[in-house]
Amino acid sequence: MELVRRMRGFGTTIFAEMSERATRADAINLGQGFPDTDGPPEVLAAAVAAINAGANQYPPGRGVPELREAVAEHQFRHYGLTHDPATEVLVTVGATEAIAASLLALCEPGDEVIALEPTYDSYAATIALAGGVLVPVRLQHPDHRLDLAALRAAVTDRTRLLLINSPHNPTGRVLDTDELAGIAAVAAEHDLLVMSDEVYEHLTFDDHRHVPIATLPGMAARTITISSGGKTFSTTGWKVGWACGPAELITAVTTTKQFLSYTHAAPFQLGIATGLGLPDDRLAEIRDRLQAGRDLLLAGLAGAGLTARPSQGTYFLTVDIAEIGETDSLAFCRALPERCGVAAIPSQVFYGDPTGVETLVRFAFCKRPEVLAAGAERLARLARP
Repeated sequence: MELVRRMRGFGTTIFAEMSERATRADAINLGQGFPDTDGPPEVLAAAVAAINAGANQYPPGRGVPELREAVAEHQFRHYGLTHDPATEVLVTVGATEAIAASLLALCEPGDEVIALEPTYDSYAATIALAGGVLVPVRLQHPDHRLDLAALRAAVTDRTRLLLINSPHNPTGRVLDTDELAGIAAVAAEHDLLVMSDEVYEHLTFDDHRHVPIATLPGMAARTITISSGGKTFSTTGWKVGWACGPAELITAVTTTKQFLSYTHAAPFQLGIATGLGLPDDRLAEIRDRLQAGRDLLLAGLAGAGLTARPSQGTYFLTVDIAEIGETDSLAFCRALPERCGVAAIPSQVFYGDPTGVETLVRFAFCKRPEVLAAGAERLARLARP
């Protein structure tokens, strides 16, 4: 039996392929974005305590009350956004399920979804599952700024939703207030919904600051804000995410989500609730350690003859391997584990049409300093004759 037509363009993810190649070659995996250290001990201890206290059966479909309340308190404390935890917060199996459930709930077949390109790989797949049409608006390398004229030109009478991601994976850009205001103006003018993927919200560097688009005038009523605990608290395997927004939109998303997973991992939800209550200085420690890793990898890539623009946020740096005479990032990344013992991700897979970006490669710096240093030493082989 054949795979349904709408999913035939999607095979094994590039993350699975490159991680498998890294394992076979005993390479340092700087491809897939997962940390190699545990998260804050308070977060882990809270999950263990929840298991030992018997929180091991189905939690409520919308999520345990403690986490929904913690999400609402987090949104108010950090951004001044108010949400009723009973009706305006939904816990999901990571941000990926929140995105999928939202698209399935809000898009009719043929509806167009505008997304910033390069796009995280699940966006295209879940838009296809919903029967929608992905309309990419490219963030142009190397600055990766949003061209607001291009965004406005992409809107048609079939456009239903704007899907934005900031801090942006894979480019590391943090959208600034001018870009966000431009997106808000387009959404208001055309009465569009906005879905904002903010999983790296606490992982911004230097003087860059994450601003949720829902905080802009008039946007709270038309925005679903999506985030998760995995990236901030180094618990990517727990898959605890959430969606916040107006009650009617969250109810719609809940209607779809209940038939995807119904509910998920009560002890881990309670662990993430503890994480969301950590004081600002603990969040700053997490950010600062990650920024130090970014700077370490920047130096290592420079030693390999590769110039990366300093990432403004996320786990990732992008380089252009044309600097070292390479012409195809996919072939380069497939050979890299055997060539020098490092794995990376070819950025061209995040584009519908890779023309003009065939030589971009993404590296992850969410690893221990000694691992990044070893990776940098191996990458230096690329610069040797």
